[in-house]
Amino acid sequence: MLTSIILYASFSGITVFIGGVLAHLFNHHIKDTPVKYEIIHTLMSFGAGIILSAVALVLVPRGIEELDIVPMAISFMVGAIVFLYIDRYLAKKGGQKATLLAMMMDFVPESIALGALFALEPKTAMLLAVFIGLQNLPEAFNSFRDLVQSGYTVKKTLFIFFGLSFSGIIGALIGHFLLSDADKLTAHLMTFASGGILYLLIQDIIPQSKLDKNYLTSLGATVGFLIGIIGEKLI
Repeated sequence: MLTSIILYASFSGITVFIGGVLAHLFNHHIKDTPVKYEIIHTLMSFGAGIILSAVALVLVPRGIEELDIVPMAISFMVGAIVFLYIDRYLAKKGGQKATLLAMMMDFVPESIALGALFALEPKTAMLLAVFIGLQNLPEAFNSFRDLVQSGYTVKKTLFIFFGLSFSGIIGALIGHFLLSDADKLTAHLMTFASGGILYLLIQDIIPQSKLDKNYLTSLGATVGFLIGIIGEKLI
């Protein structure tokens, strides 16, 4: 059991680093053309759609299922308000880190849920690990671009992504050993993350993905959400 948790959590996390490597190759080895910018913005929208699907289909439903209305609403709004202040702080310092924050707000709670789920439904947990891994790929691709534009070097950004790849293992182990029987605490964590992610999506990520006189980007977000629907249906 423990070996399976580590292996599947590793897969779900390593795609963070792979997404960063792919973004580096794409950004630095393909000439700047209108088509390149269309692809970048479409991938940003695609990632936003996947993040939104995680909120709508994975994180929020857990809160609705486990929590009463008032505690659920409080957790959700606290998440939104906390990340409003984090976003304001980062804006004063300069830089674009919203996509990275949203990715980690999504990835960590899902990893914790993954670890807890292994104790109850191993097959479902394995499928969830694959879904999380596929989800992290476009999100990491977009996050890499944001961090480099914020002034981080490619080497430093890839180093950060490599370290973040292992956060899935830590989250899954925490979920398995500490939160397998703490359904309400896990639900509060996922609802808190939902509020923060939704704030970041509306405030920063979706506006950045828009490209004038191009409608493919919106389709990218729609396809991203569809991927989430398919993943949830399979799970």
